[in-house]
Amino acid sequence: MHFDGGLKLSIAQHSSAGQKAVNEDSLGIRVPEDQQITTKGAVAVIADGVSAAEAGKEAAETCVTSFLSDYYSTPDSWSVKRSAQQILNALNRWLYGRGQHYLQAEKGYVSTLSIAIFKSQTAHLFHVGDSRIYRLRDGFLEQLTRDHAMPIGRGRSYLTRAMGLDINLDVDYRAVDVAINDIFLLTTDGIHDVLSSSRMQALISECAGDLQAASQLLIEGALAAGSDDNLSCQLLLVDALPLEDAGDVYRKLTALSFPPLLSAGMVVDGLVIEEEIHASPRSQLYKVFDATANCHYVMKTPSANFNDDPAYIERFILESWIGRRIQSDYVIDVIEPPNAPSCLYYLSAYSPGLTLRQWMTKNQKPATKSMLDIIVPVAKGLQAMHRRDTYHQDIKPDNILVGDDGGIKIIDFGSCYVAGLAEIAVPIERDRVLGTAQYSAPEHVLGRRSSSKADQFSLAVIVFEMLTGQQPYQGRLQNCTTTAAFSRLEYVSACHYNPHVPLWLDATLSRALSISPELRYNDVSEFVYDLEHPNPEFMKNEFQPLFTRNPLRTWQAISLFLLVCLLWSLQR
Repeated sequence: MHFDGGLKLSIAQHSSAGQKAVNEDSLGIRVPEDQQITTKGAVAVIADGVSAAEAGKEAAETCVTSFLSDYYSTPDSWSVKRSAQQILNALNRWLYGRGQHYLQAEKGYVSTLSIAIFKSQTAHLFHVGDSRIYRLRDGFLEQLTRDHAMPIGRGRSYLTRAMGLDINLDVDYRAVDVAINDIFLLTTDGIHDVLSSSRMQALISECAGDLQAASQLLIEGALAAGSDDNLSCQLLLVDALPLEDAGDVYRKLTALSFPPLLSAGMVVDGLVIEEEIHASPRSQLYKVFDATANCHYVMKTPSANFNDDPAYIERFILESWIGRRIQSDYVIDVIEPPNAPSCLYYLSAYSPGLTLRQWMTKNQKPATKSMLDIIVPVAKGLQAMHRRDTYHQDIKPDNILVGDDGGIKIIDFGSCYVAGLAEIAVPIERDRVLGTAQYSAPEHVLGRRSSSKADQFSLAVIVFEMLTGQQPYQGRLQNCTTTAAFSRLEYVSACHYNPHVPLWLDATLSRALSISPELRYNDVSEFVYDLEHPNPEFMKNEFQPLFTRNPLRTWQAISLFLLVCLLWSLQR
């Protein structure tokens, strides 16, 4: 998905041992020339191996080379923050482990580390130690990081935080906006300990845009000011930002025309249309046959109602992008077309069977095991999506396939939220597709931040409906559009509709269906585990008096008994 005009940076970096015999600083910059400049961004990394550590130089080099390599190997769907933190935590554990060969951890593999990742119109900053990141804008040099160091007198200090210093890593993270002509400066303490911000700003301005000359001048200036440490700096000038022109984005989005309304017997790029499977105001699904591969696929085409709507088109294109990146036996496969598409559509695997909605119509109030045979695979499919920082946001019976072979597949990526793509700005208002009201989590309806707990809520709604034949909250979810409306909802036990539902299972559902996401399970796997294995905490309810467990049923029983007594007395 490369919809932008491209992020463009001018870069320069320089490093010197200075007065020391060995240079323990390390630095590196990577600016991809392919699609990764959009999905992952450009990265600048600077590290300063701790002089008191015997392996400081190796630690700094490892930090720089490993991060630059590993960051671009993380999934495109991950957010910058998740990608960086995963790498940094693993890298820190490795450095700390290697450092255990020394009597003291601070004598081993210890280094400062500062990282600037430029993605779309944002700079994501990660920092630990006393190297620094600055931004020069409109003649003012602003320090964007804070030193993790404690002064101990006579101009000396010791690091309170660094890579490899402790098994638990605490990294500062900050996201700042980026503007054209911004200059980002990364330095080690050999420079900024002896040069003030105003002096560095003056030296950079003196070079009038020649970044390489500026980097050398900063080092020469620091040496002249008496620096006795290694000296390193990086300069990155923002020449251009992506997505400046909405018209250009629209032209790229509409490069492929919408296909015509298709019917049986028509051929599109060698694919024979056999039948229409489903049609809605937003799209059409067709069963197609590829004679070359002797295989059936499902073709999804956009609705002609939106042929001039760039937000809709972007959303449609993203569906196939998302589907190709989710690898799971429980999520429908998106297939690369056998020939270059002549119009806008995408293909997915054809899986004969029923939707869960159709299955539920035929199997009302199924046994717990039959329910789990479907719900557990769906949960595994959701976990595969969540590992990719992707949330489905429209989990409902119509979007789950129960195959003739017993296989379970999640379908339809039309409402998905992808953290990595959400960070990419576009000059159009993005199409925010709400899920189906009666299955959507309250936070989704209210337009709040997405999380995996929203999918957990939707899955719990399905379980409740499968076991009871009713919607939770007496079917009132679909009518709620405000915080106040959701706060007035009251959970009615699944046991009220189906006395065969165990109380521990109902307690599991009650937690997953909490209106507040903070009260739900931390992960969908925990929810499913409690569905399969009675939670001891919930089992306590099994031994509570009937009045405590189900007061409504208790009063109904009492009322019936009194009515029988009254009728009996009238007959005497």
